[in-house]
Amino acid sequence: MGDLTEPGGKARLFVEGPLGPHMRVTPSPEQAHYLLHVMRAKPGERVSLFNGRDGEWRAEIAEVAKRNCTLVCETQTAPQTQAPDIWLVFAPVKKTPADYLTQKATELGVRALQPVFTRRTIVTRVNLERLRANAIEAAEQSDRTDVPETREPLPLEKLLARWPAERKLLFCDEAGDAPSIADALKDVRGGPWAVLTGPEGGFDPKERELIRAMPSVVPVTLGTRILRADTAALAALAVWQSLAGDWR
Repeated sequence: MGDLTEPGGKARLFVEGPLGPHMRVTPSPEQAHYLLHVMRAKPGERVSLFNGRDGEWRAEIAEVAKRNCTLVCETQTAPQTQAPDIWLVFAPVKKTPADYLTQKATELGVRALQPVFTRRTIVTRVNLERLRANAIEAAEQSDRTDVPETREPLPLEKLLARWPAERKLLFCDEAGDAPSIADALKDVRGGPWAVLTGPEGGFDPKERELIRAMPSVVPVTLGTRILRADTAALAALAVWQSLAGDWR
């Protein structure tokens, strides 16, 4: 029978339930439609499953009906791993850039996605269900065995008031005299970090003052060009991964 776990035609699904030898898994209606009508999977073919806890498993399509199927776990194909301890704290942007930001940040290995409302944030509502769906899809496609946590949005002041003292905050500050991100991170070796980016209009002066007063903050600049909010977030994550994360 065919094997849909092979690169090129890989069917890889995130599921909520436990995974282990001989475990039976019922995919969601959307996942069953994808397997049966998009991938045209047949009984006996195999797919890859992960749940963020039990690693990745190869599973056989054991039973097929018109609108659903049953998957049976066979063997573990990858152990459970965790992304580096880096969060992305970002001011929400309009729908299409937000989808792109979530997908690419997941591919870049963030552990948590934290929306934050600032004084110049135009978006007033965050669709957490859509945010998580985009994160799951990106985790499926990028071979992650975990999915980043998607958190409820918070006002900036409230977020900073409860900020964990041990977590460094890489503040993308394009309005001040911050050092380059490469210089700021040249001697860093992992540890709990977060990247903070603002809205398209940037942080206002009082917010910048509040952020810079935090003992854990590391202000940085991303160069001489003005970057869109989603570009700045992804650029900062890529540099952090290269200098302090799991790209080294």
